Amino acid sequence: MHSSLVITTEGLPLGLGAIKFWTRKKFKGTNALKKHINPTRISIEKKESYRWLESMKESTSLLNEPSRCIHVGDRESDIYELFCTAKEIGTNFLIRTCVDRLAGDGKHTIATEMDEVKVKGFHRIEVQDNKGNFSEAVFEIKYRRIKVLPPIGKQKQYPELWLTVIHAEEKKKSKNRNKIIWKLMTNLSVTSAKEAIEKVY
Repeated sequence: MHSSLVITTEGLPLGLGAIKFWTRKKFKGTNALKKHINPTRISIEKKESYRWLESMKESTSLLNEPSRCIHVGDRESDIYELFCTAKEIGTNFLIRTCVDRLAGDGKHTIATEMDEVKVKGFHRIEVQDNKGNFSEAVFEIKYRRIKVLPPIGKQKQYPELWLTVIHAEEKKKSKNRNKIIWKLMTNLSVTSAKEAIEKVY
């Protein structure tokens, strides 16, 4: 089941905006198949990840105010077609990224641009390791509005998009846990470290 939980900015749950049930015809060898095909060449409608687009459309339609909605997703929702769908229906998204996409003139990636960005703020949070020990993590906050390009195999189908990329990287590595690095992408405007931290938190 893929569901969309509707909550207010204060964290009050309002209910489910969309639910999608599905099952695979074949369970074994699903990951192995990725070695023999290029996922960027397959139509989004033929992928399991299409449920992200369906949920965005359904929940946005139900709430009836697209511009007030922000669809939040984990790294599985890092789908270029989802970004385009949000633009088409006039809604917003904030997702954790896993793909280092082509950017700018197409000769470099988002990571290359973000490496050039200066730290624009800091944010402290308390984190817990696998053994239950608490420690403080200090994040360096970086953000930039970037022209993001569609996957090479789909550049004739989809437009370039101007999106905001936010990186929150732990300043120092902890002795007891892995260094925390969060990479986010949104179509919302971010003009200050405070606004970037709001999206991270």
